[in-house]
Amino acid sequence: LLFLIICQCAINSVNTHHVSNPNVILLMADDLGIGDLGCYGNRTLRTPNIDRLAEEGVTLTQHIAASPLCTPSRAAFLTGRYPIRSGMAAFSRVGVFLFSASSGGLPSEEITFSELLKQRGYATALIGKWHLGMNCESSNDFCHHPLSHGFDYFYGLTVTNFRDCKPGQGSVFLKGAQKSLVIPIQIAGITLVSLAIAQYIGLLKVPFQALGYCLLITAISLAVLIFFFYHFRHLNCFLMRDHQIIQQPLCYENLTQRLTKEAVQFIGRNTDTPFLLVLSYLHVHTALYASKNFRGKSKHGLYGDAVEEMDWSVGQVLDVLEKYNLSNNTLVYFTSDQGAHVEEISSSGEVHGGYNGIYKGGKSMNWEGGIRVPGLLRWPGVIQAGAYMDEPTSNMDIFPTIVKLAEAQLPSDRIIDGHDLMPLLQGKVTRSKHEFLFHYCNAYLNAVRWHPGNSESVWKVFFFTPNFSPEDSNGCYDSHVCFCHGGFITWHDPPLLYDLSRDPEEKVPLTPETESRFHEILRVIQLAVDKHTRSLQAVPDQLSWNNLLWKPWLQPCCSSLLQSCYCD
Repeated sequence: LLFLIICQCAINSVNTHHVSNPNVILLMADDLGIGDLGCYGNRTLRTPNIDRLAEEGVTLTQHIAASPLCTPSRAAFLTGRYPIRSGMAAFSRVGVFLFSASSGGLPSEEITFSELLKQRGYATALIGKWHLGMNCESSNDFCHHPLSHGFDYFYGLTVTNFRDCKPGQGSVFLKGAQKSLVIPIQIAGITLVSLAIAQYIGLLKVPFQALGYCLLITAISLAVLIFFFYHFRHLNCFLMRDHQIIQQPLCYENLTQRLTKEAVQFIGRNTDTPFLLVLSYLHVHTALYASKNFRGKSKHGLYGDAVEEMDWSVGQVLDVLEKYNLSNNTLVYFTSDQGAHVEEISSSGEVHGGYNGIYKGGKSMNWEGGIRVPGLLRWPGVIQAGAYMDEPTSNMDIFPTIVKLAEAQLPSDRIIDGHDLMPLLQGKVTRSKHEFLFHYCNAYLNAVRWHPGNSESVWKVFFFTPNFSPEDSNGCYDSHVCFCHGGFITWHDPPLLYDLSRDPEEKVPLTPETESRFHEILRVIQLAVDKHTRSLQAVPDQLSWNNLLWKPWLQPCCSSLLQSCYCD
């Protein structure tokens, strides 16, 4: 009897340890479509390691990104809060950070899950893409840097992977620069020439000094623009370890192998202490790349090669957990920051964007293709294996989930929009706590999802929708991404209404004739919008033009501008 009591105590002790203070590995792809993975129905791309997470864990089939763009989605992921609450949602056209020398970023007042886990004794690391700012007032204050937001170790990119970072892959800025700058330059040129002619023939007396200053300012502005875009790759595409730039410009050769090696080594260094690892892949954002072992091996060109290389990397991480007997005490999560970028087509006509399955639209849109993302969670022996859950969940839910698992306290001085997933994952409850989810296009409330507690329906209303170009397409191909205001959108009064439980492809909006509760549904959703809007507080806009623009004095450079900021 004594032996049995001792054994039972030992088992209880193991179980108690098993469900508290686990290691946490968060794997985030970039621009990956939900239809790109075998576990979500793809039959031509090979993703056995990611599929293994689904087989050994839970597959969320209605997992929603808090934003269809990188920067705001990642801010929401780290803080558990809608990006509008932290100032990480733009009122301008540009909704993400484009330059390493911008002054905006995730505010220091925001609390990240990495900070809270670090306080609980976790070793914390971010490997890969950050895209939430770096400096505020000088080139080395690192106010927005990952190490200022709870990470002990950083190896990766502070901005993102651009086409401009890889020679021969074109530019994300060229079309926009042509549209935005050509007309102002022409106007300035015509104005200056007209003034000079008027001065010469005596129609108008313009002080020569003023004319000279105008010419000088115009010439300097043009010179700065030409210098910046000519040197864009050197100035914005670099690899850092902690606060030090170790490769400028970034080299893509074996890049995924290097990121994976860093992740594996971090796990190896922390086998005896709880750890948090965020492995934020550059795949499959353009510029696309794949190493020699994967190039040309998939059925979907370079995009498919990149997906399969990322899957290999996931396998390496899972293997090292097995090697150190850590699998049973590690929660692993895999997702994408938003849906696939359907407008991504290379200069040679090759499709460089992913597949969102049956869902409409993609990145930058709040149609399901832009926000319904993979959501896979594995924790052997603790959460269900091989289970599928169709309840609405959010990438903001990771914050309270892992904070509670680490036995840290959730912040009480702010609204946390995410909910703990563990009761759902363990089968203790069958309904999501998200009755409403609010879908923002930048800082503008675009759509709302309502899952009533007494119904299987998932209602979704759109207040406005993007204008596709061409009209009969599935995206905004003329502008490369869809925008959120002005002539780029169409407002709807009454709002468009869909029932995603019956029409997940958002093909046929409901009307009062086809849905008897039409007006009642809109009324309930409007009440929820009013309540949500009252909960918002004014905060500094981190994505204002002032915070977005390139500021030379904030430019990180590992050598000198005369050496084109080169180091390796």
